[in-house]
Amino acid sequence: MPKIHFIVNPIAGSGTHNFSESYFQDYFESNQYNLTVKYSEYKGHAVDLTKESIAQDATIIVACGGDGTINEVASALVSTNIPLGIIPVGSGNGLASNLKISNKIEEAIEIIKNNLQTRIDVGCVNNYYFFSNTGFGIDAIVIKNYEASQKRTLYYYLIATLKSVVNFYKNKDITIEIDGLETMENPFLIFISNSNELGYGVSLTPRALLQDGLLDVVIVPRLNKSAMLLFGIFMLFKKPELLKGVRCFQTKTIKLFRKQGTLFQSQMDGEFMNIQDTTLSISLKEKALLVIK
Repeated sequence: MPKIHFIVNPIAGSGTHNFSESYFQDYFESNQYNLTVKYSEYKGHAVDLTKESIAQDATIIVACGGDGTINEVASALVSTNIPLGIIPVGSGNGLASNLKISNKIEEAIEIIKNNLQTRIDVGCVNNYYFFSNTGFGIDAIVIKNYEASQKRTLYYYLIATLKSVVNFYKNKDITIEIDGLETMENPFLIFISNSNELGYGVSLTPRALLQDGLLDVVIVPRLNKSAMLLFGIFMLFKKPELLKGVRCFQTKTIKLFRKQGTLFQSQMDGEFMNIQDTTLSISLKEKALLVIK
């Protein structure tokens, strides 16, 4: 009998879902499935809950939340044979959208019951994993301000974006070297993606694939305010490369070296993170995560 463990972020998205064992038993027959529901209580808790479920011989582990929750659960499943299921109830749901997993709960549950599995690539930043994307620059600051708002709606994401753009270059002093070849001072954005969507239907890397063994990279140098506005417009049309000076390319690895500045401010799958390392090695583990889609 399959043992399905659900790792639930109770405040994901609007926080109005009511996931419990009795809730899931309406969809998974008790004589065919053994269900366990666990609730994450703080950032990073879902990693520990997933490791616990692995030790308990879970057959399938389902992340119920947004990209941050999925990142935590998936990080513990990398290079295992336990498939990740997803019930996307976050605000952006970028990875679920790329996998064509419905944000309608009943349809997402049906996908889990059908249990069609595939393997996808996993992004690595030193000892950290990302499954959708990671970024340094404006998108990290947007996520930082978005998290500070403690609201998970598109409106507050747009407010966080506006606040970040207005104040982006104030008190910044970071110089980054890319692969030891190119130096950039206070870059507007370095975006590295494994998937074709950030969330909310927005994409900087519309041609990215989860199984091609390549990272899609967008590098945007320092911009003035008018160029920032133009970049935003091009981004809405999924054509960031139209802005002069923007570079878009694919690679298997990329290294960032911090020459000045106290730390790397980054986002990984929509979660803000400070990284104190002076060198970041960003690469892929090919087809290292088993997912249900």
